[in-house]
Amino acid sequence: MESFTSAEGNDKQRKEATAFFQMPLHYPKYSKSEYETMPEWKVDRLLSEYGLPAMGSVEQKRKFAMGAFLWPHSTSSTTIYLVASGL
Repeated sequence: MESFTSAEGNDKQRKEATAFFQMPLHYPKYSKSEYETMPEWKVDRLLSEYGLPAMGSVEQKRKFAMGAFLWPHSTSSTTIYLVASGL
């Protein structure tokens, strides 16, 4: 009976520890130009949804969001590396 009680306590602690962050269901699908013109409140909300810091000027926040959510385009040097490495 004692192990059941401690297991129950561990479940409660685990739920409390993970309750502060919930991963959003969808990855943001904004273009670079949309981030560049996005209002500050929207950038703040987006960053807070992912548990990211929203500090600095609106320009700094936009750059941070672009760095976090935009994927760099593949370049020919990346393609050459992948072919040369057999990937």
